[in-house]
Order: sequence, then C-alpha cells, then structure tokens
Amino acid sequence: MDKKNQSTITEFLLLGFGNLHNFKVLVFTLFLIVHIMALTANILVIVVVGVTQSLHSPMYFFLSQLSLSEILFTGNIVPNMLWLILVGGGRVSVVRCLAQFYFLGVPTIAECLLLATMSFDRHVAICRPLHYVSIMTITHQLQMVASCWLLGFILTLIIYISLNRLTFCGLNTINHFYCDISPLLRLSCSSTFSVELVTAMVAFPVILSPFVLIIVTYISIIRTILRIPSSIGRHKAFSTCSSHLIVVCVYYGTLSSIYIFPPKDNSINLNKGLSVLYTLVTPLFNPLIYSLRNQDIRGPIFKYIQSLRLWQAL
Repeated sequence: MDKKNQSTITEFLLLGFGNLHNFKVLVFTLFLIVHIMALTANILVIVVVGVTQSLHSPMYFFLSQLSLSEILFTGNIVPNMLWLILVGGGRVSVVRCLAQFYFLGVPTIAECLLLATMSFDRHVAICRPLHYVSIMTITHQLQMVASCWLLGFILTLIIYISLNRLTFCGLNTINHFYCDISPLLRLSCSSTFSVELVTAMVAFPVILSPFVLIIVTYISIIRTILRIPSSIGRHKAFSTCSSHLIVVCVYYGTLSSIYIFPPKDNSINLNKGLSVLYTLVTPLFNPLIYSLRNQDIRGPIFKYIQSLRLWQAL
C-alpha cells in the first residue's frame, strides 16, 4: 500500500527491551540502582565543587558542568526506560518523542564541547603555565561554558525543526527504549533528505571537531610533558590529564559506536546494549574516574560524606 494513502500517526510504540519474563524485576532493579548511583555521584561532584574553596578552579568548574550534562541526559532517558521495562513497552506521542530527542541532543552536543574545553584548559595549564591565570579568567570560563550550552540548544533545535516537518504514517513501532533520530527517519513517509543533510552538517562537525581538537591538544601536551626533566614532574603533569583522557576515550568510544559506526539493522540487540552503556553506565563512570583518580576531589567528597553521616547520627 502506498504510504501516502495511509493515515498520519500521532504516537509511536516503543518496544523497549521486549518481554523480559522472569527477569523483569531483576533488570529493573539493577538499572534503577545504577541510575541512582549515577545521579548521586554527579550531584555530589557538583555540590562538592561548589562548596569547596580549593576546587574553585577552571578544571573543576568544567567538571561540574560535565556532571550537569550527565544529569540532564540520564534524567531524560532512564526514567522512561525503567517504565518500559516494567510494562514491556509503551506508547508515546509524536510530540513527546520529538521532545525527548531534543533533550537528548542538547546535553550530548554540550558534553562533546565541554570535553574539548577541558582539554584546552589542560593544554594551557601544562603548555603555557605562566599565562594560565590570565587566559583562564572567570569571564573566559563562563563564556566557554555558555557557548557549549548555547550551541547545544541551537544546533539541536535546527535538527528538531527539520524533524518536526516530517510526516509519519503506516508503521509506528520503534524497537528501542528511547526516541532517536535513526528510527524516526525510518518511520517517516515523507522525504528525509533534508533532515539527513541538516543532521550531517550539524552533528558530524560537532562530534568530530571537538575530538580532533582534543587529539591536537593532547599531542602538544604529551610533547611538553616529555620535555620535563624530572620523572616526578612528568608523572604529576600527566596525572592531571589522565582522568580526562580516560573519560574522552570511553565517551567517544560509545558515542561513535552508536552514531558514527552503528551496528547493522540485524544487530538491534547489540545497539540496545551499547545504548544502555551510553545512557546508564557512562554517566556513572565519569564521576567515579575523576573522584577515584584525583586526590583533590576525592578528599573533599569523603569529608562531605562523613559529615553527612555525623549529621544523621545526631
């Protein structure tokens, strides 16, 4: 039947993880625990950075913004994912589905840009230490962070507007647990060329350009570190970058596996698994890396947790 003769649909059916049978409660509980841990860890980072005077530096300010992007990202995806696990799938309106995609794209773009901003901060700190204070002023920090979020809102809005012009009819089933651009394009019964063109012009530069900047800055950082005569000095310099480098590798590894080099259509379960890693595990992984590998932030976090325990004991 010609798609043009089919009625326009107003809602999609999200299949989620299908019928998990006896494993439903187990999977729900496991995902809920990881989600709560991720939210707690990221909120704790923001609070500790905000109240600890010794952490009022550009690196930790950018880290708190990174945690904020993770909170917004998981808060948009995970609660609905948990609901789909319990009910075995569910319906969502086209308007709500497109809105979920928008609030998925904003923190994703912002996080890519924030990671590049953090690499620039480390580059200035190691390669130009004498000029660090004059370059990384509070005004400059706020401008960079505001630019990351503003670009996230504007660039995602451009894609959202093009998606909003599509017509959906016929099949309305999305074999996933959130609304992403690929299944939406497959379900459209109108031409998707303009949307694909806009997405390519917006998304690929936003994903790849920060990654290229990170690579370039770290090449410069490594060269500078290798010229440090003291082995202790080299270790100290590299330790300030190692956490960020690990986060970049994990984030871009999962991001590229989903969007740049996605599994084939017959590997939908693999795609869902990678998406779970991207939406559930990575937001927990990032604050843990920074808190466990960095004494400056690990110490205040432990003191803050201890003070909470003492307050509860009273």
